[in-house]
Formats: sequence, C-alpha cells, structure tokens
Amino acid sequence: MSLLIKNAVIVNADQIYQRPQDILVEEGMIAKIAPSLSVGTTVIDVKGKLVMPGLIDMHVHLREPGREDKETIETGSRAAAKGGFTTVLCMPNTTPVIDNAMIVEAILKEARRIGLTNVIPVGAITKGQNGEQLTDMFELRQAGCLALSDDGKTVANSRLMRLAMEYAKMVGLLLIEHCQEPVLWGRGVMNEGDNSTLLGLKGDPGISETVIVARDIELANYLNSRIHMAHMSLKRSVELIRFAKSQGIQVTAEACPHHFTLTDEAVKTFDTNAKVNPPLRTQTDVEAIKQALKDGTIDCIVTDHAPHTQEEKELDFDHAPYGMIGLETAVGLTITELVIPGILSWAQMVEKMSTAPARIVGLANKGVIREGADADMTIIDPEKVWKVRKEDFFSKSKNSPFIGRTLKGAVVTTIYNGRVVYAISPGVV
Repeated sequence: MSLLIKNAVIVNADQIYQRPQDILVEEGMIAKIAPSLSVGTTVIDVKGKLVMPGLIDMHVHLREPGREDKETIETGSRAAAKGGFTTVLCMPNTTPVIDNAMIVEAILKEARRIGLTNVIPVGAITKGQNGEQLTDMFELRQAGCLALSDDGKTVANSRLMRLAMEYAKMVGLLLIEHCQEPVLWGRGVMNEGDNSTLLGLKGDPGISETVIVARDIELANYLNSRIHMAHMSLKRSVELIRFAKSQGIQVTAEACPHHFTLTDEAVKTFDTNAKVNPPLRTQTDVEAIKQALKDGTIDCIVTDHAPHTQEEKELDFDHAPYGMIGLETAVGLTITELVIPGILSWAQMVEKMSTAPARIVGLANKGVIREGADADMTIIDPEKVWKVRKEDFFSKSKNSPFIGRTLKGAVVTTIYNGRVVYAISPGVV
C-alpha cells in the first residue's frame, strides 16, 4: 500500500524546502518528492503543518522486562508514537538487566509484534550493571544493540571503563555514560546548594557529574575512541565538553527538556515528580544548557523517559524513585522553550531530535527526508496550543511535573515504516 502526503513543508536539519512538496511513500521507503504528485492509495493533506524526519530518542526506559507495572514495550511504544518518536533506544536497567543476547532478542521480538516504533535495546556495559565484569559486547552487537550503557550507574572503576572503551571501539558500539561518581554523589536527592539547605534534603554536588565527564573525556582522548555523555545538567559539564570538542576529541552529549526548562526551585513544593537523576540544577545551568544546544556543544535532545507508579512517587522525597516521563511532552517543551524564543531554529530542532541521534547511533537511512530514506516522519502543527493533562498520557505511568502547563506546538501525525501509527483526533485539545 502506498501513502501520499500532500502539501508538506519539509524540514530537514540542513534544509527547509521553500515551497510545499508532495511525498510518496511505498513499501516503507520515501519513493518520490515533488511539488505535485497524484498517485497513492491513501492521501494525507498536511497543509500548514511541518513535516520532519521521524524523531529519535536515544534515552528511554521501557521497564520491560521486570517492571511492567510501570511501563511495557507496548505502552511505551504508544507514548513514543504520540510524542512523534519513530525510534527509541531503551536503557538496560531492567529486571533482569539487558546484558545478554537472549534478553535483547526478546525485546526486539516484542517491539516487532507491536510495530509502533523502532525499538533498539541498549545493552549493559557490565554484567548485571554491577561495575565488575564487562559484558560480551560482541554478542550484544550481534543480537542488535548499537550502544551500551550502565545507565542509572556510572562505571566507577576507571581501568574497567578504559577496557570498555577499547572493546566497544573494536566491535563498533557507542558507549553512553551516566556521569555520576557514586562516592561524591552520596545518594543526594536534589542539587546541592541553597535550596537543599533550606529544604533539609541531601544534596548531589555538581562535581559528582563533572569528575566523570572529565575522566571519560581524558580516556576518549588517550584511546582515540568515542564517548557519549548522558543527560548533561551543568554549566561546568558543558564547558568541559566544549573544550574537548575544540581539541578534536570524539565526545557527544545529550540534554533533557527538564534540564532546560526547570530549576531546583521546582523541588520547593516537595513534588516528587521533580526528583530526577541528575537533579534539576540552577538557572545558570539551565541557560548554559540552552546555549550549548544552540552552539552545538550538546548534540541532541533526549527525554530520559522514566516511568514510575503513583504509589512509588507518593513516597516522601527521600524515598521516592528518581525520574519523570517525557516522551509525550518533549516536542511541546522544545518548541515552547527553545524554538519560539529563537534559541533553536526549526532545522536545528530536527538536528537535535532526529539527524544528530541518527548519526551518533549509526542509523544511516534515518534522520532525513529524502528519496530512498526510511519513511519515518513526524508531522507537527506549530500553532497548536495545548494543555498537558494527566488523563491524556498514553504512558502507563503519569509522573510528570509538567501536568497543567500550556504548551505551543504539537505532534499531529506520526508515520513509522510508511504507516500512520498516531494521528490526533480533530478538535481535541
């Protein structure tokens, strides 16, 4: 079956088409782009909308296997499709940990059965994420992993991290580092500073992040290997990465919407939905993250979608789990906080949320709208104003501090592998 998208304003990272185009999709591929086409068994008119390459989220927690009460591959895929994401990388801190081929293959099989988004499992760097023994990286690569991480934990042993970088380089895998030196972190529950003192909550000092950022930059430089820094939250981290890039070191980095929209002031209400790891920082850090996105120091925007049950998040701040959901609010927050104020252009948004992730992970046929590319597309209404409501989430969990916030710019249609996997109901706000 073919699909014809009419009157598309195509936004690529390197080009915005000056006039609307028609896009013909056949057999999961973009077959033709031209000003006027008249073939196609299914026709979608997207006049007044922006058509972008399918968004790619490099940092998602789907919780399956083991915590299906929080999220499943199916509910997470539905949330991703609603959020405009056609590819997601799911982190390995499941139960059991994604540290062998059997678990990778099971996740891929379930994702193919559901068929709503391209799910790529991220394998663990160390067995059981215990930081003691490396996984069989070749086995994980053969099973379908493109990246490895001990996300939720840092590989604290520097010698082990060196070996991991050498092994990953040999087998062609990206390492994604959770930057948080565990002894310095001390299980702090919010940013260490005036507000943590005022609230009487244990603080996480910024140096817990920057020490690992600096260490891994030095390792990458010494080994001439790649490293990707997860969920950067600090001005100092940005400065270290900017300098490393100026030296030609192969470092890339990501940031989350909550780290460029919220500060530790959000914790003053003791809303546990604002308890994240790394924690919300200061306004100075927020502005530094925005500038780093603008100048390319931070390569991509990810959600770190971290679903938790209502019962868990109703615990006191010290004992509630870290994390918030983000797949369904990322586009609205990015447009509202970055595009509308002029920090990012539409093309830069595509770069951060699709093209750069595709390049970093190694997805050669994604992240761009062109003839011959995969037919993964995200259609956005830039003028749509909507309110974040708990009852509207497709995610199984509802732990978001953005509930009640009004945003501008929304995903109206998501196309994955040439099929419409999400379309907003007309008139629904």
